[in-house]
Amino acid sequence: MTLKFKLSTSLSLALIMLGVTLSACSSSQDSSLQSAEDQSSIAKMDHSEARHNMDALPVEHRLAFMTGHVKAGLALYRAGEPQQAAPHLLHPVSETHQSERKGLDALGFEASLFETVSKSLEQGRAASEIEPQLIAAEANLDAVAQKAGGDPAAIISFLMDTIDEEYTIAITDGIVSDPGEYQDAFGFAYVARHHAMTLTPPDRKAVIKEIDALISLWPEAPIAPDTPSTVARVMARTLAVKASLPG
Repeated sequence: MTLKFKLSTSLSLALIMLGVTLSACSSSQDSSLQSAEDQSSIAKMDHSEARHNMDALPVEHRLAFMTGHVKAGLALYRAGEPQQAAPHLLHPVSETHQSERKGLDALGFEASLFETVSKSLEQGRAASEIEPQLIAAEANLDAVAQKAGGDPAAIISFLMDTIDEEYTIAITDGIVSDPGEYQDAFGFAYVARHHAMTLTPPDRKAVIKEIDALISLWPEAPIAPDTPSTVARVMARTLAVKASLPG
């Protein structure tokens, strides 16, 4: 997700991407979400979504894609960065990202869980105050993933390709020039590890080992460090993950 963070506590986050300073917002959750959605229609679409035709992706790939954004957002929220977390957490609730969620309701996706998280963000509540709700939201995504099925090796391979794309955009001249993409790449690696857990031995152990080595390249995850891992190093690790996959 391409972000130029000008921090605000409102969910009107698409305006942040346009670099506009928001005045205090007293609207309800619904109006806040609608404002974000309206502005998103004229905002620059995030790079990763623009590169993938959501309608053409299998449902399990779309779900993994959306979950990567959510995992990044939840990690940021728990790390005390709610304003950075909020754009990532728009994916399960925003009209702009509805193509990612197509068909997920039939698999048990509960948007209301994520609306609760978004409202808590807007209200400035600490993650520790709503940890049960965060856990419930994560559990819902896990349950939907189980119902969605799919080949875990194919999902992991898709996520590795997406990490390569995200991270290449995130780093410019050795610094994190795009924090949103840096955070998304971490989120996708985290989701890949979850899918690796569903592989059968001995593939599971080998793939998890490689994914853990990949995740270690985000040493201060999800916060962007002053000296991030190089693009070449990350791509070498995603290649190693793909090489370890069965079949």
